[in-house]
Amino acid sequence: MPTAYFLICATLVVMNNLRDKELLIKFGDRLKTIRNEHNMTLEHLAFAADIEISQVHRIEKGSINPTLSTLSALAKGLEMSIAELTGDTA
Repeated sequence: MPTAYFLICATLVVMNNLRDKELLIKFGDRLKTIRNEHNMTLEHLAFAADIEISQVHRIEKGSINPTLSTLSALAKGLEMSIAELTGDTA
């Protein structure tokens, strides 16, 4: 295959990763805002969601991509739906 094809593919991968990173940071900011609105510390949310404190912190920083089961646990810990947590208005 031509070199140009590989360069285009590599460029698309980088663009997708940047877009994903922006989404993760945006969600992390939303999670932190909601947590603060509920007057919860990282520790309180982690305990309520039954996940590690460090995992909540990494999600809030946009460092990791939470799974659906983690989103569900966070939503339950915050006493809201996944749609409310993610800001899905559809």
